[in-house]
Amino acid sequence: MATPARSSPYGSGDPYYTESTGFLTSQSAKKGVSNWIKIGVPVAILVIIGAVVGGVVGSRHHSSASGAASSQNPAAAASSVASVKNAVGIYPTGTNSQYMLPLYPSTTNTAAFTSPTFVESNNAAVSWPSDPFQPANPSPTNLRTDRPRLIAPAYKWAALPQLIQNDPYLKSWNATIFGNATEYYNLPVVQYFMDGDSGILDNARYIKQRVKAFAYVYRMTNDTKWVDRTFQELQNAAGNGSQPFGPSDNTKWNPAHFLDTAEMTAAFGIAYDWLYDVWTPEQKSQIMSTMITYGLSLGVSALTNDPNYWGWWKNNTQGNWNCVCNGGLTLGALAILGDDTTGTASQILGLTVPNANANCVDAVTTDGSWTETPNYWYFGTTGHAEMTSSLITAAGSDFGLLKTNTNFQQTGMFHMYVNGPGTLFDWGDHGPNKYTATANSIMFYADQFTLPQYMLYQRDQHDAAEPWSMFWYDPGVTGAFWDGAPLDHFFDDGLDQWASMRSTWTDENGLFVAMKAGKNQGHQTHNDLDCGDFVFDALGHRWAGELGSGDYRSPNYFSNDTQTSDRWKYYRKMTEGQNTILVNQANQNVASAPTVKHDTTGEAQGSSTVYTVPKGSVAYWTADLSTAYFDVTSFSRGVRLLNNRKQVLIQDEITATASVMWRMHTNATVTTSGTSATLQLGSETMTVQILNPPSGASFSTMQAVRFATDPTPPVPDQPNPGVTVLVINLPAGTYTLEVLFNPQWSGMSSSDFVTPPNVPLASWSLTSHN
Repeated sequence: MATPARSSPYGSGDPYYTESTGFLTSQSAKKGVSNWIKIGVPVAILVIIGAVVGGVVGSRHHSSASGAASSQNPAAAASSVASVKNAVGIYPTGTNSQYMLPLYPSTTNTAAFTSPTFVESNNAAVSWPSDPFQPANPSPTNLRTDRPRLIAPAYKWAALPQLIQNDPYLKSWNATIFGNATEYYNLPVVQYFMDGDSGILDNARYIKQRVKAFAYVYRMTNDTKWVDRTFQELQNAAGNGSQPFGPSDNTKWNPAHFLDTAEMTAAFGIAYDWLYDVWTPEQKSQIMSTMITYGLSLGVSALTNDPNYWGWWKNNTQGNWNCVCNGGLTLGALAILGDDTTGTASQILGLTVPNANANCVDAVTTDGSWTETPNYWYFGTTGHAEMTSSLITAAGSDFGLLKTNTNFQQTGMFHMYVNGPGTLFDWGDHGPNKYTATANSIMFYADQFTLPQYMLYQRDQHDAAEPWSMFWYDPGVTGAFWDGAPLDHFFDDGLDQWASMRSTWTDENGLFVAMKAGKNQGHQTHNDLDCGDFVFDALGHRWAGELGSGDYRSPNYFSNDTQTSDRWKYYRKMTEGQNTILVNQANQNVASAPTVKHDTTGEAQGSSTVYTVPKGSVAYWTADLSTAYFDVTSFSRGVRLLNNRKQVLIQDEITATASVMWRMHTNATVTTSGTSATLQLGSETMTVQILNPPSGASFSTMQAVRFATDPTPPVPDQPNPGVTVLVINLPAGTYTLEVLFNPQWSGMSSSDFVTPPNVPLASWSLTSHN
């Protein structure tokens, strides 16, 4: 089935949409647009830089914000923070880099670039007041009496205008939200569009995005035109507008793909609650009735008897579905509880909260990684944060959603370390358009877990400007997220074992390499067969990258993750489409269970955005990938940063009874010459060399297309324009392959590069290559 044109449902005013990719590209590119974007990287949500939980746990200080405020009382400290912030303004000089990431100025220490800290104060000009609603015995059905209830209670709305005037970030986001609302206002209502297996999810998320913006602007202006425009959107989605919207029965919001139902329910819940004081009794009745008929009542069915298998997600711990579905139903129920005479809202809250505690919270693994992919993290954490935040503001407790899984607080670290200067390590599927799924969940987690580095990181990102950030952001946060942030982190949970290593947090031209192992199953069928896969950034470019999602509407794309699944016949999902070793031109074993080893000299960046890697800085990661392959007796892969993080070595040790092929996908123009290759991207160059080459080893190139002998997928593969595969071909045998990557850094001569000694992976240590 051909994919329909995706411009028709929303029109050109959608800020997360372009006809070529379906993702945000509204900022001008500093460099030419990369083919990684064209292939499928979701630029709308990609982010760059991060902080760390383990090495620099943030603090919530009552009496100090920076050196300038260290001896002052809390009020004076908060005032000092505000004055410093306003003097410096927004840290990054722009988000117009190639991947829409923050560009940080080259600065030395200032009063602003200090350790991440929350400064508490009673000064209403620079800090949120305390919530007056503090129930002694919280219950999901015992709610605050004032409105709104969801995420932004009335006391926060009252405080917001003054905070906006005293915080450059809030001021900037507020202006952006007003601009987006104005753009949405002049567009026609969202048209119904059933997008195959993705249903009406885009419709639902876009309506939710509009409702949030319209309701926000109304509450800031009291201009009822925004209320009227919101009701037009709700009437249309209820099927009461001037155009049809879905079936005429109770499946209008497509419960067969329950994400659609949940997100639409959330949109109606936000509208009902945030505009509660201005809806007429008839409008309230209509909104509530629609929500119950097409959303909440079906949620009860899905979570109880479930005759239509709409609630398959209720026992799912592998990712976003449980969080998004429970979250949307919870927002809708909290919004109408007390007005609903059917008992549906109360029944829902008795189901969603315990179910999310038993499932949603476990989508974060023991090391903070998200069980699906780095991109699906956005959907899942947004659903979790919306649900949790709404329960806290409406009922006075998180009811375990922040405590049941004690590892949940680490998921912000996962998100930050998975990003490099050339975009994130985007393994697996990317998901549909995100619209209202941003990374602002980590602002909420920053506040709840007292981890200010999360908040300092996210406020610089282009996706920060939306209504949730206005209430999850703490204006009392101060410092620089990179101050004290280790350059390396290793994630060891067996599901997704992976390494993140870099040379800087704040220079878009820095070096970043990440590599993964982990299991090939257990990712809600969003993973690839990709043990040993890696990405590599340097000189402002991504030299080794990911191809991203295939066409979600391709037959059997999500069929299952067994060895013979049709999913593994699509190029972007099979081992052939990854940056790893291919044996016998065959897919990896889905029953993989790798083991890993790693170490680092542990450098951390300081307060300055200018960072020079000290001499002797080393990091490495190795994985035994033998279980991931057939026709292999043994196979281990390692990656190592050399020469003060200016060079990268990837080493493979393999004994195979079938052909061996080393593969790397790149957008670069590649020239090969025996055991050397030269890669060119724009004006930058990287050389790649096979050290101590086995007999017959040399570089060659291929197109990013399947072999003629591969199993034929149900439909043809998507093309991969502009992508070249750098390969090394060898027959069956025992080999050590050492591939050295040398980015041609400005100011470095050929004599400045090192040639490392040959050291078996089992003997790698911090000093093994000295």
